[in-house]
Amino acid sequence: MNFNIPRTAAIAGAVLASLACAMPAWSQAYPVKPITLVVPFSAGGPTDVVARLLAAAMGKTLGQTVLVENKTGAGGTISATYTARATPDGYTFLIHHNGMATAPALYRKLSYKPLADFEYVSQVVDVPMTLVGRKDLPAKDFKELQAWAKAQGDKTNLAHAGLGAVSHLCGVLLRQAMGVEMTTVPFQGTGPAMNALLAGQVDLLCDQTTSTTPFIKAGSVKLYGVTTPSRLKTLPETPTLQEQGLKGFQIVVWHGIYAPKGTPKEAIEKFGAALRTALKDPAVVQRLTDLGAVIPSEEKLNPEGLRTWLDQETQRYAPVIKAAGQFAD
Repeated sequence: MNFNIPRTAAIAGAVLASLACAMPAWSQAYPVKPITLVVPFSAGGPTDVVARLLAAAMGKTLGQTVLVENKTGAGGTISATYTARATPDGYTFLIHHNGMATAPALYRKLSYKPLADFEYVSQVVDVPMTLVGRKDLPAKDFKELQAWAKAQGDKTNLAHAGLGAVSHLCGVLLRQAMGVEMTTVPFQGTGPAMNALLAGQVDLLCDQTTSTTPFIKAGSVKLYGVTTPSRLKTLPETPTLQEQGLKGFQIVVWHGIYAPKGTPKEAIEKFGAALRTALKDPAVVQRLTDLGAVIPSEEKLNPEGLRTWLDQETQRYAPVIKAAGQFAD
């Protein structure tokens, strides 16, 4: 047989080159292009603030830009659905809060299963919540607020950032604990809800310190308590709601990072490692501390830690939401 060796070698080389180009990007030196971090809520909101802070720091470690993309609506379910259906190539991730745990009980029709349709990366940060009121509210402290709200009944307006938002959940728990039937007023995000409070259009808002702290320090709102078991270092003079009579009342906003089911383990590990590095960056730590956010313990900063926590929180919130009778189609 008469083989043309140079020609055969050239063909083989071309085939190998084409195969290399066809190989998934993650099988090369991941990451080879920008990564998208999907945020379920509007720009400037509490989750968005955390996402952008971490994205900038993680990009330095990964050697690629981490782009923050806000896909808002339906209490975060739009972004979760989008991520669950995204190509599992390691270039799409989702940061979400307690809403991943409340969605199964809150929505009658949910197009994804939080405990089955995602890969888990890590928990991110825990953020305390504060109960704040409009500046001209007559109540000076929580005891007076409780008496005032009971006298007002459903005339008391409690704002939240939309069905499924943690401020909505906090409001549900607050009304149950106080035994007051307030009128809840939904808004399209934390920003509009806070603007309504600042304008005196609503009476109360229960939201994350990452959103409320600047206004508290500026004296633009009245602070009635924090939702954590113990007082915050950033607001040491402010008593907890438990201290002030709401026994057992506590809620902390926790965040986790997820990826589409089937995302390569290599991508999960590298993205998770970059996150842990970011959470040790002094500038990031200081900024999170200033906002009242707390970095979770090491055992939670991994896939299994997030999955275990999500499972526990899903079971915790289901009876609360059912008892409140708050559902969405």
